[in-house]
Amino acid sequence: MAEYKRQRHLLMSLDPVHVGTGGYRLGRVDNSIVREPGTNIPKIPGTSLHGAARAYAAQLYENPDAAGQNQSNVVDPDNNPVCYTFGYIKKNAASEENAIAYSGVVNVFDAQILLFPVHSMIGPVWVSTVERLNDNDFTITDSGDSASTTMSEVSTSWSRTAQLNLGWLMVNPIRQCTITPPHSWNNEPRWQVIKDRIVLVQESLFSHVVNSNLEVRTSVAINPLTGAAEDKALFTYEAIPRTTFLTCDVVLDDYRKNTVNYKQAFPKSTTFINTKLPETWNSPLDVLRSGLRMIEWLGVGGMGTRGFGRLATIGQPVEVSIDNLFSGEHK
Repeated sequence: MAEYKRQRHLLMSLDPVHVGTGGYRLGRVDNSIVREPGTNIPKIPGTSLHGAARAYAAQLYENPDAAGQNQSNVVDPDNNPVCYTFGYIKKNAASEENAIAYSGVVNVFDAQILLFPVHSMIGPVWVSTVERLNDNDFTITDSGDSASTTMSEVSTSWSRTAQLNLGWLMVNPIRQCTITPPHSWNNEPRWQVIKDRIVLVQESLFSHVVNSNLEVRTSVAINPLTGAAEDKALFTYEAIPRTTFLTCDVVLDDYRKNTVNYKQAFPKSTTFINTKLPETWNSPLDVLRSGLRMIEWLGVGGMGTRGFGRLATIGQPVEVSIDNLFSGEHK
């Protein structure tokens, strides 16, 4: 019987994150980052997270070939938890035309910005919207009865009545609210740091705030022979800034659960044969979680050698079963 489950991960950027569009574009920077077409808000594509998690899980399992396009060098891929989790091609020794392809059992979706850091006159604040927080099962309790009627009116998670700047934009706090995350994130130290520094703006304003406060850097290519800057090689690029909070959904579609292959691949203990795993892998979701955690050290996206790309996983993922889906107890 197949198993279905959804997990929502809370991520925080430890460095600027640059996942480029793959070429130069006209605009304020030469190398732009991937955005959601409808809102123009930057995101981290699920393909980037999936590829990085697969590569890092294979390294933890000390079998890098399991992360490649061709698993011909993987000994017994049916017994390999990385292959089982992310998919593989099992070739027939007699004929390559009879190869069997197994798709992966985990789907990784785009990481969307939840809380965006912005400089203000009182120091850093984190900007979000009511809709984004509600969609991620946050609870918002207002301490006042007044509601935002204009784009310049905002809510804050601390008491403030004076005007406040979000970068270049001046806004008017009109009420204080209390924001509570799902229980698995509530006691996390990084959440405790920002919980009293959150500003809620209207959804129509959020894109402008984000795109006006992205990190922009300028670099130049260096001539390896002279050690000097190359002529006409100056370029600019943008990135999601450090301490941005994002959420990413992962769906388990384990159509091979309870088969012989599943029982061969799982569980894998921390001392399986010659491999020393950092934690026991009891299911494909454990494999994926280990790969995502390695992004905290090895990063995702481009400019990794320039100090870009690291993401930390905050707390435990919020989990929803298929029973919750059909009972309506999910978002």
